[in-house]
Amino acid sequence: MKMVIVVRNDLKMGKGKIAAQVAHAAVSLVLEILNSSNNTWKSCLYEWINEGQPKIIVKVESLEELMKRAEIAKQKDLPVSIIQDAGRTQVEPGTITCAGIGPCEDSLIDSITGDLKLL
Repeated sequence: MKMVIVVRNDLKMGKGKIAAQVAHAAVSLVLEILNSSNNTWKSCLYEWINEGQPKIIVKVESLEELMKRAEIAKQKDLPVSIIQDAGRTQVEPGTITCAGIGPCEDSLIDSITGDLKLL
């Protein structure tokens, strides 16, 4: 089990900004799952927590690529969280900075993001 966060590299965000956006994605995914009625998602969440909460951070070079990966994950009925920044520091308000996918089985998430490079 793992969670993958897909980050837009084209925005050239600083390390701290990226860390904050990734944290937003991880927390948003967990909250979305806890507030859902999807028992499969919840089962995956608890298994992921028990396995140490592995998170993999990968990069894409455009908004279009990020949204394409998120849409594929949604079509496979995986939890997806799209993060839009408030725009207080490095990017404009409403800018989509990253997307969280999962947690789910490694093989399933790898079919969506396995070809992306680590950030």
